[in-house]
Amino acid sequence: MRTPLVAGNWKMHKTVTEAVALAEAVAAGVRDLAGVEVAVAPPFTALAPVARVLTNTPVRLGAQNVHWELEGAYTGEVAAPMLAELGVHYVIVGHSERRRDFGETDDLVARKAGRVLGAGMTPIVCVGETLEQRDAGRAFEVVETQIRAGIGPLGPDTLERLVVAYEPVWAIGTGRSATAEQAQEMHAHIRATLEAIGGGDAARGVRILYGGSVKPDNAAELLGQPDVDGALVGGASLQAEAFASIARSAL
Repeated sequence: MRTPLVAGNWKMHKTVTEAVALAEAVAAGVRDLAGVEVAVAPPFTALAPVARVLTNTPVRLGAQNVHWELEGAYTGEVAAPMLAELGVHYVIVGHSERRRDFGETDDLVARKAGRVLGAGMTPIVCVGETLEQRDAGRAFEVVETQIRAGIGPLGPDTLERLVVAYEPVWAIGTGRSATAEQAQEMHAHIRATLEAIGGGDAARGVRILYGGSVKPDNAAELLGQPDVDGALVGGASLQAEAFASIARSAL
């Protein structure tokens, strides 16, 4: 049985003061929620104070990015051991915005995910196709390539220690979401690809999240699909009540 995971990616939003207030509200909103795992990923500047707020709450701490090296002359970057020391549990790697705006490749995603695993944390590995790729009939091919290149090098024994997030690029921040049928179809394909990498038992244990304009009014249908194991939530995660509503939809 896969425990649903609903993770909020706050992106480049919230000052420290605002992040602490939002974290407090999220923790209060899901305080009595059982059977669903909840996480939030604030910006780097707010990780430490949010970690303190989340102590003794059911909400796990996430980070939005990580460097692929343990240390070095990489101005402005943050290494996996630094995140682990703060109590970070999940680290998002390969988000489409990182791929698009910073040129991150599948190889780089694999290296980052490996560092996250090595530091005892759980990577949330993001995959997804653009609108052009979907319209060209290449959606399954693109996502499979991302998985084989971004997860495959980690080895089959690592599958049970990671999370995959399918985020169709055309549905991120656009207000347009994949239909429940489209999400299930791709999630099933992702699980089949993971099975080819690590075997059926391992693939059945991997949680695959959907990300892309998830809102309270579409969450239940999306999260009700058999291979959709939760959500990676963007804009709606900045509103505690909406985020809690999405988390309840995963039950």
